[in-house]
Amino acid sequence: MTRPPAPGGTPTGTPSVGVVIPTRGDRPGHLFAAVRAALAQDHPGRISVVVVADGANPETVLDGLAGLRDAHDLRVLPNGLTPGLPGARNTGIAASDTDLVAFCDDDDQWLPGKLTAQIRLLAETGAEFASCGIEVEHGGHRVPRLAGTTTVTEADLLRSRMVMVHSSTFLFRRGGLWVDESAPGGQNEDWDLALRAARRHPIAHVDRPLVRVHWGASHYVARWSERIAGLEWMLARHAGLSADPRGAARVYGQLAFHHAALGHRREAGRWAMRAFGARPAEPRAPIALAVAAGLIPAATVLTLLHGRGHGI
Repeated sequence: MTRPPAPGGTPTGTPSVGVVIPTRGDRPGHLFAAVRAALAQDHPGRISVVVVADGANPETVLDGLAGLRDAHDLRVLPNGLTPGLPGARNTGIAASDTDLVAFCDDDDQWLPGKLTAQIRLLAETGAEFASCGIEVEHGGHRVPRLAGTTTVTEADLLRSRMVMVHSSTFLFRRGGLWVDESAPGGQNEDWDLALRAARRHPIAHVDRPLVRVHWGASHYVARWSERIAGLEWMLARHAGLSADPRGAARVYGQLAFHHAALGHRREAGRWAMRAFGARPAEPRAPIALAVAAGLIPAATVLTLLHGRGHGI
């Protein structure tokens, strides 16, 4: 992206933070909790929240935030760029005049101390991008997902998607990074952004669960084609994904699974064989073949995995 950063920010002292929360306006209760948790952070500097309504009425979204909007730095704006999540995130970045920008999805919540811990680590390391551990909530269960490291490199993200490097954990210096709006269906735009950030400088990672991420299975079932397009987009953009055997096998296995979910048995088999060829022990390949053979529904697989804090 080549958009210039908005003017402003805090040149010295405690950094200001702009929090970008995209929403489609269909889960007002979750959105209220996400905004409240962001504004409740103990960071002593300015916290400015920009809620970006993507295909929703900004006034209706703002009405759902009654009780928060008058006492805090909170705005609700329409998505003025490409419809979808990437455009909504970039709308929020462009509207922010802060030193740092953070993302949070409208159904996730920051836990106490999130900003303070990440800002401290950015200062200590000189990094420009930070993430943190997460707590996955699904079906009434909560599972922590940690990285086992305080530094995440591009090689790490090529080898593994590293679910804890989640969009709702992102905190980065404003002006140098934008979301790529060409991501099909908004798929993998966060992984792409993290990879580009890590290529510039290793990501500073606070390895404690400081964001609660809510997972559900229903919306995945209807988006298999978008997920396939998103993975193919990543393979085309990041040659290192095919070069790393473990990373390649994982992506090929995911493609096999998504094709199997759509009933594309031949394509599922083709990608499964590529996954086996890259890494014979890749677990997604036999799972995809089982789905393709009709032995287990794809939605059931996701429900079982999500209950353990994992995805496909």
